[in-house]
This record gives sequence, C-alpha cells and structure tokens, in this order.
Amino acid sequence: MNMQPSAASVSVTVIVPAMNEADNLPHVFATLPEWIDEVILVDGNSTDDTVAVARKLRPDLRVVVQTRRGKGNALIEGFQAAKGDIIVMIDADGSTDGREIRSFVDTLLAGADFAKGSRYAPGGGSDDLSPVRSLGNKALTGLTNLLYGTRYTDLCYGYNAFWARHLDALNLDCDGFEIETLMNVRAAKAGLVIREVPSHERSRIHGTSNLNAVRDGLRVLRTILRERSGRATVGGRTQVAFAE
Repeated sequence: MNMQPSAASVSVTVIVPAMNEADNLPHVFATLPEWIDEVILVDGNSTDDTVAVARKLRPDLRVVVQTRRGKGNALIEGFQAAKGDIIVMIDADGSTDGREIRSFVDTLLAGADFAKGSRYAPGGGSDDLSPVRSLGNKALTGLTNLLYGTRYTDLCYGYNAFWARHLDALNLDCDGFEIETLMNVRAAKAGLVIREVPSHERSRIHGTSNLNAVRDGLRVLRTILRERSGRATVGGRTQVAFAE
C-alpha cells in the first residue's frame, strides 16, 4: 500500500527569485501562509532594497545571492539550498498568490509528484496574459503534448510545486525563462505523477517584466525540440486537480 505522508509530517520551502522587487515584496509576502517552514529569496544582485525589505518582512528569511543571471539559474540555486520536503516556486512581482500554496501542497499530499499550476484549468485564469502570449503558449503547449504524450493545458507558467526528492530526476540545467518548460518536459520524461492545479495569475503590481515574448518563446521552442532528441520519453500521467 502506498501510504502518503500527512501535512504535519512534511516541511515546505517556498523559493522566491527576485531582482529589484522591493516594492512588490510586501504584497507577495503578505499572501504566504503562516505554516510555511522556510522561505528562500534568491536575489539577482538587486540594486534596490529588495533584500533589506525582504529581511524586514520575514526575519527568518534565507537569502541566496545569485551567482549568474536569469530566472532559471535563480530557481536552480534556490532549489539546491532548500531544506523542505516540498518545494514551491512563486514569483516576486505579485502575479502569483501565495494563498494558493495550500492547493499545491494538498495535491502533492494526495499522491502527485509534481503539482503544476494552470491558468487554463477550470477555476484558473489570468489578468496579465496578452492575446499574443496566450496564443504562443497554447501553440507551445500543444507541441509539447504531441511530442511527449502529455495533457498539459498551460506549459509556460511559473507557479509549480514538487517533492524535493525528485530534483535529481529533473536534473535542471538552464538559465532563462524556459525553466518552467524544462521542468514540465523532464517531469514527464521521468514518468512522474503530474497533476495540474487551477491558478489565477494577477498582473505585476510594480515595475516592468523582463520577459520578452518572442525571444523567450524561441528559447522555449528550442528546449522542447532539444529535449525530444535526448533521453527516451516516458509519458507523464497528467490530470487536472481542482483546488477546494
């Protein structure tokens, strides 16, 4: 019998990659549940008060100073530093709501290896997706499903959670925004149990995003094609999980 751990028996780490997000962090940290065991801010060498603001908001915060550049590298360095049984990745711009973390953790406790946020699953949505970005995301999602036998509804979304014990299977090695795609593809290739969790994306509160739809879309496309020519594919068992 596969006995799943109880909520009380596991620890949860939240990874927050940030660069010049001092104005947004009060909003982000206010949504984090009190029961989280560890919060790691990965600072991309910010030139504002990102780290000072974060430490004031959460004195128990752990700070990792990024050694290279890019969201992918920031997340990888945060993952390596995490001590929790479960790792949750959220954004520092206010677009991801920490109150949804409970749904991701519950999905993992219910038997999933990888809980993948989706803005297109019933109950999800977005205040930020432009028609062009949405069309590109759907095209890339469809290509991934075709090549890897998955049933994803939202490939390019950065709100995800997974059991830390699967880090070796993911074997992450990229620097940019394609990190989410790489995680989704490698989770499927490793045969992990993947369930989608409906999530509502908010608009960035302050500042400007570093995302470039064309440049980063091409990086995602190259990642999809490169991974297809690599290790043998094992279809991921993807299904939509509904948050209560």
